[in-house]
Amino acid sequence: MSGDALVPLLLSLKVAAAATAVILPPGVFLGWLLARYDVRGKSVLETLTALPLVLPPTAIGYLLLRLLARDGLLGERTLGFDPGLLLTWKAAALASAIMALPLVARTARVAFERVDPRLEAVARTLGVGRWRAFLGVTLPLARSGLLAAAILGFGRALGEFGATVIVAGNIPGRTQTLALAIFNDMQVGRDREAMILVGITVVLAFAAIWCVELLLKPDRRAA
Repeated sequence: MSGDALVPLLLSLKVAAAATAVILPPGVFLGWLLARYDVRGKSVLETLTALPLVLPPTAIGYLLLRLLARDGLLGERTLGFDPGLLLTWKAAALASAIMALPLVARTARVAFERVDPRLEAVARTLGVGRWRAFLGVTLPLARSGLLAAAILGFGRALGEFGATVIVAGNIPGRTQTLALAIFNDMQVGRDREAMILVGITVVLAFAAIWCVELLLKPDRRAA
């Protein structure tokens, strides 16, 4: 593999790993909340969670840009210090995390819905608290689905383009991920380099989907 392909590949893996770490806790919590409780405003919460699926990624990127700008809600003037996110790989990770949220939350929700709530109820009748029942019963039984959620989130973050280019730019060696490098090579007519990068993304995407299929296979048999 040439150095031209290795740099965006490593950066993409770094961005996707950070995005997955950022979005997994809130994504799993949302999945658990939506699977177990009929909270007030649930339909609004479901809609907000799914919004990145239908909004143009550039719109998400623009909103992030306004939030992180100097006079934005998360900007230097509001916070009193410069968070230093714009035009960095961290901004790419944040944008990728937001775009991956619907996949993570929906897959986690399905994982929790497949766990019989009566098992938690039995544990609680034995004197186990709600939190311990979640950690000792629900979480282990849902682990395959939750791992699938993490892999899908990682794969979605790996291929993010529209929101990333708005908040992180397309800077070679700093913020240029695989998706941005493919676009850049295509723009300047470097077809061979673009095809190499496309091949890498196909292999990574295939591996991710294959892992998810393997993880969910026992659940399908049980259904």
